[in-house]
Amino acid sequence: MRALRILLVVVVILGGLFVIVDRVAVNFAEGEAADRLKATENLTSTPDVSIKGFPFLTQVAGGTLDDIEVGIQDYEATTGDGGQKIRIADLHADMKGVEFSGNFSSATAATATGTATVAYDELLKTARSEPQRVAPGVTANVVGLSDGGNGKIKVEVEATVLGTKLPEPVFVLSSVTVVDGHTVRVKADALPKFGGMTIAESRVRQITDFEQKIEGLPGGIRLDKVEASKAGVGITVEGSDVRLAG
Repeated sequence: MRALRILLVVVVILGGLFVIVDRVAVNFAEGEAADRLKATENLTSTPDVSIKGFPFLTQVAGGTLDDIEVGIQDYEATTGDGGQKIRIADLHADMKGVEFSGNFSSATAATATGTATVAYDELLKTARSEPQRVAPGVTANVVGLSDGGNGKIKVEVEATVLGTKLPEPVFVLSSVTVVDGHTVRVKADALPKFGGMTIAESRVRQITDFEQKIEGLPGGIRLDKVEASKAGVGITVEGSDVRLAG
């Protein structure tokens, strides 16, 4: 019995040491992965990297990590318009089946899903913020975007008719969709009226409708779905063979 108790104590101690070593190793790996991702994506701040699953060391031995969560704040994506950028307030991605090299210099996820948020003031930069002529004597421009409820964007439009600015802005509910995996499209569900004047639909939609490309996301992930919310435009992203480093 005494020998059995000693054996049990040894097993418990070794098990505890293994857990400690495993956690130290995973913390080191998370730091290395974060630094590599920062360098690869030219980030201004170090991202949050969390390696899931236990034990970590057995995953390392197999050369594949089951699940890695990545969080990036204030990511600047490209827009396809020269050097113009659009800021993503927060980007969170869940990477599955991550294969890596021995020194973590390269890592590729089999699949990735996640979420991102673009603030309304960022999206407003794409809209017609300068007054545009939509009919003889009538100009209009978008001055605000906000949550319209039920996944819609509320577009605020100011108009001037025959030299007189309308006393109240016109509000339009718009649907927001993803086009070709890289573009957010905002399209009015119904056209606004400006001082009771009849204006061609195509001219009005030049003001109310617009598109914003969002490209160059980490590892080549793409836009999947989009929906308006109080915080901004919430975007679901996805990808396969997503490169995290190297």
